[in-house]
Amino acid sequence: MQTKQPGYFTDYRSLKMTRDAQGVLVVEFHTNGGPLTFTAQDHTGFVDAFYRISQDRTNKIVILTGVGGEFIPGIDFSSFGNVADPGVWSQVHDEGVQILENIANIRVPVIAALEGRAYVHSEYALLANMIVAGRSAKFHDAPHFAGGIVPGDGIFTTWSYRAGAGRAEAFLLNPQPLSAQTAYEWGVVAEIVDDGKALARARELASIYLKAPEVTRRNTRVHFIQPLKERIVREVGYGLSLEGASAADLVKSIRALAEKQAQAV
Repeated sequence: MQTKQPGYFTDYRSLKMTRDAQGVLVVEFHTNGGPLTFTAQDHTGFVDAFYRISQDRTNKIVILTGVGGEFIPGIDFSSFGNVADPGVWSQVHDEGVQILENIANIRVPVIAALEGRAYVHSEYALLANMIVAGRSAKFHDAPHFAGGIVPGDGIFTTWSYRAGAGRAEAFLLNPQPLSAQTAYEWGVVAEIVDDGKALARARELASIYLKAPEVTRRNTRVHFIQPLKERIVREVGYGLSLEGASAADLVKSIRALAEKQAQAV
């Protein structure tokens, strides 16, 4: 059963939000109803979206998931424009910090229900208190080291917090798809379910969490997320600055190579 939905639920093109009568909010990442291809517009919109979710006390539990059997499988790099421009990267930097801080500031239990590929911004899922993954789900870091830039946007902070620094460094320096089973063995995934069942299991967990008094639920989330929130505040702004410098250098290298090839013609 659903109740009347707030206006902000429809303000973001890549987020489908629905809330039931018990206050369980399901946030689904998507692009035109299919799996999400993350863009600069989403990077901007998610800042405001997660702020409003965190401020809405009618949300009693939050579930993050994706549509089409995927979490976030892809990214449109070109949508970000010239990342060597300090003005462009300043916006990327600020939004990147704010998205993570705003997810961390959701003050009710958060569950991530993962299916398929979590290849982009898997750190969003790792900010949840509980990750339920379909058996075929896979984690990856497609945009960063393999693409020539520093993984400084919080993915190292969250993975090292959840899995340990050594595992996080190995995963990010040689990015390859990581199975749900391995993530479970590392302590990142809490439960593995049959494919297609992650969201249903997340709803079951939400119903269990709702049996606790509201103040207890809220304060438990606040207590559990605080150490990771402190690391986000300390590390992510710095990490994004390093990532920005590497992105500018990558653009410079690409341009130099293009000029050299043009001269050789």
